[in-house]
Amino acid sequence: MATTILQHPLYQTLPVGQDVIFSVSNTDIVSTFTGVKIIAEVHISSELPPNLATTDDVVGTFKTTPNNAGVGMFNFRPIIESFVSADNTSNAGADFKEVDHSVQEFPLHLVDKYSRNKNSLRYLAIEFRTEYIDASGNRVLDNTQNNSELYKLFNGFVKYTDDLQIEDDNFGFNPYAFQFALGARFLTNAPTTQYANINDYGTIGFLSTPIVGAEAATTLTYMQINMFDDSGSTIGSAINVGNTYGNGGSTVWSAYALGQLMFFGCFPGNLQNWSTVFQAAVSTLSYYDVQAYNLAGTAISDKITIKINCPNTKGFEPIRLTWLNQWGAWDYYTFNMLSAKSISTKGSTYRQLEGTWNESVYRLDSFKGGKKAFRVNATEKIKMNTDFVNESESEWFEDLINSPEVYILEGYKTDVVLSALNKYVTPVRLTTSRYTKKTIANDRVMQYTFEVEKTKTLRTQSV
Repeated sequence: MATTILQHPLYQTLPVGQDVIFSVSNTDIVSTFTGVKIIAEVHISSELPPNLATTDDVVGTFKTTPNNAGVGMFNFRPIIESFVSADNTSNAGADFKEVDHSVQEFPLHLVDKYSRNKNSLRYLAIEFRTEYIDASGNRVLDNTQNNSELYKLFNGFVKYTDDLQIEDDNFGFNPYAFQFALGARFLTNAPTTQYANINDYGTIGFLSTPIVGAEAATTLTYMQINMFDDSGSTIGSAINVGNTYGNGGSTVWSAYALGQLMFFGCFPGNLQNWSTVFQAAVSTLSYYDVQAYNLAGTAISDKITIKINCPNTKGFEPIRLTWLNQWGAWDYYTFNMLSAKSISTKGSTYRQLEGTWNESVYRLDSFKGGKKAFRVNATEKIKMNTDFVNESESEWFEDLINSPEVYILEGYKTDVVLSALNKYVTPVRLTTSRYTKKTIANDRVMQYTFEVEKTKTLRTQSV
């Protein structure tokens, strides 16, 4: 009387925002007994892969009645979605301006080199069993069980337009485009050429699990940065940033979940935090490339080119947004064109008595009396414009308008001792609710306007 898994996700690394379907049967029990339930004991771990022989990582036990085909079907997506979330702060071992995370926790976007994930990836494994009512009317738990494969869940989702693969009735999104090998993608839909101001911060996310059987060729050893001037000539020597514990990474790859998905600080502000080679090149820097390499010195990822924006001669204040992207990492864009800030206030009022009524004589006070504000709360909105963009950037902005988390990110600056660092990241809500994707054929030139509202209300004095 074996419990059998008939259908399961096709791939063992999966974005949590896709359907996670299992079909389970026990033909002997279903055809013989009544009151049959298929039981799924769900294990999720934030550390090492879960041990199904224990209950240490059990997050819930779920039951379903077999359908007309005698099969119990589960979709675990609504259950497991809550166990992964965005990484907003650095993990242990990461540095900010060469000060270790253990001294002061800081926003992930500011990381010097690497940071392992804290919340973006979890392990999933499920134990399936069957229970039924025997001939004596007793509820019986069948002793046989069937364990699922080990899965890695990361904080991404699948759009309806994303391709799903199917094989032997098992289906899912193929994550291996993000697996380090020649030409692997980082966790982003951004174009491979991006633009940033010289003080802008930002990270790129990536899956760091090597391919089984090809570990030496697919394990990240270092990120390489090559800098160029306006003529395309190389500036200085390449900056190689080793994937080591001392740099916030993983010197030796291990099975811990925190090392399966990582972030690398590769924008100009991050590099200014620590690299004297980069600091020396700033005055003549036009653009630079970022790429991942293995131990043999072979490139194992796409090349990302970051071009430095020229200073805006019109004096517009740059506004840099960061948002949680489709794959659970962060994307960034700096709005260098015209922006407008507006402040709206809302407060409560009361009517104040004139003069003094609680002293020995009445005194005329000209500042008293009439309608007064008890408290004033201010909300700031910012409307910002892009420069002229290309079609790849136009398509990419769809991620911004769909993102549940958006922030304004400040650039590199000198910090006072024991600064709380809260001035770098400001939560905002995107109030632009409509997005029309533009193309060169239809629109010739493409420019977008977005509006955000700061979500923290400025509370003034109360009287």
